[in-house]
Amino acid sequence: MGCFRVLLCIICPPLAVMDKGCGSVVITTILWILGWIPGTIAALIILNNPDR
Repeated sequence: MGCFRVLLCIICPPLAVMDKGCGSVVITTILWILGWIPGTIAALIILNNPDR
């Protein structure tokens, strides 16, 4: 995960997980709407998952 991707997670988490699939984008968007911190944490977890 690069520095640009981390910055994108902090600024706009749904944009950072666009290439991980529709489900990841929907979950991250819902959490981001509910609060900035949950959306950011979800995006960082999704991007750090080595299985995907």
